[in-house]
Amino acid sequence: MMFRRAAKMRLNVNPTRMELLNLKKRLGIAKRGHKLLKDKQDELMRRFLLLIKDVKDLRLRVEASLQEVFKKFAFLSSMMSEESLEEALAMPSKEINLKIHDKSIMNIKVPHYETEVKGDIMCYGYGDTNGDLDLSLYQLDKVLSDMIMLAEKEKTIMLLAEEIIRTRRRVNALEYILLPNLEETIKYIWMRLSEMERGNLARLMKLKDIIRKH
Repeated sequence: MMFRRAAKMRLNVNPTRMELLNLKKRLGIAKRGHKLLKDKQDELMRRFLLLIKDVKDLRLRVEASLQEVFKKFAFLSSMMSEESLEEALAMPSKEINLKIHDKSIMNIKVPHYETEVKGDIMCYGYGDTNGDLDLSLYQLDKVLSDMIMLAEKEKTIMLLAEEIIRTRRRVNALEYILLPNLEETIKYIWMRLSEMERGNLARLMKLKDIIRKH
């Protein structure tokens, strides 16, 4: 989302010294807030890009492993009857419970997946099955942890991306709207006060001349 620099607009305030002091305080706070948000945005982007690289490598590894598993199962389908294959896999003996916890990245809640594993991937006897089925299941079992890690990292990337967008909007609102408007209003009040001081000084000098003549 791109922000164009908006036209400066004065805030609707009275041009008094008290208001000038208040606006200067607001400007200082807004500048500090802008810097903190900009630093947060930069750090979020750094972590986001690191995660993107990790996820890219992990996804390639998972896809390659799954492709090998699917090839083996396709080969098994030609070596074993569909009924034998379904019968062998009909009673899975491995149970995986997935627990989801929250962890914090720069005060952003992201998921952490924890698994509890019971049983073994081998859920059949060896009499009526092919050895390639054993290899396929072992490879599928091995890639499962990577798949869970990939899901965790991709969800984290999505949440970081949403926070980056929100932070960028706030940074842009400060940089292109609030800060210029505060600066413009401060400049306007300062000029008005200077004009009033010059007007008061001129009136005092005129009054002094009148008193002097009498």
